[in-house]
Amino acid sequence: MMPRIRMLVVCALAVARAPLAAQVPAPAASPPSRAAIIAAARDIIQSATYGTLGTVGLDGHPQARIVDPFAPDSAFTIWIATNPRTRKVAEIAREPRVTLLYFNAAAFEYVTVIGRAVADTSRREKAAHWKPSWKTLYADENRGADYQLLRVTPSRLEVVSVRRQIVNDTVTWRPVSVALPE
Repeated sequence: MMPRIRMLVVCALAVARAPLAAQVPAPAASPPSRAAIIAAARDIIQSATYGTLGTVGLDGHPQARIVDPFAPDSAFTIWIATNPRTRKVAEIAREPRVTLLYFNAAAFEYVTVIGRAVADTSRREKAAHWKPSWKTLYADENRGADYQLLRVTPSRLEVVSVRRQIVNDTVTWRPVSVALPE
C-alpha cells in the first residue's frame, strides 16, 4: 500500500475500534439557544464558501449543483447569482422549494437551509450582489441580461456542529433546527 493510503486505513481502523463513547461528544448541559444556533449557522456558511443548491427537476427528480452564494443578510435571505438560461432557474419557476447545504469539511459541521427561491432581475439587487471574481462569467458583469439573481428565503435551518455541541438527536439522528422567521 502507498504510505498515504496506509495511514488513512490505520486512522479509519483506530476510529472504528475506539469505544463508541470516545466518538460521540457528551451531550450539552442544556440545548443551544436559538441565537446560538443561528450564529453557528452564519459562521459555518462563512467558512464553507460554497453551497450545494437542491431543486426539484423538471422531470420530478432532485437536482443538486454547487453554487457560490452571498452570505445571509440580517433576515437570513441568501442571494445566488446565475445565468437565466440554467436549469435551476426553470426548475425554481416551476417549483420554488429549495434546499441549500453548506458543509465545512475541516470542522465536520454543516447547515441545511430549507426555503423558497424566486428569480430577481432588478438592477438595484444585481448591482448590490456582484463579485468581481465573476467578471469572466458574464458578458456585461452584473448589468447584462445573462446575469440574474435567485433570492432564497429560508423557512428552517438545520445545524450540526460538534465543536459547538450542536449535535444530532442520538436516536433519530435528526439535526438541531430553528424555524425562520421567528
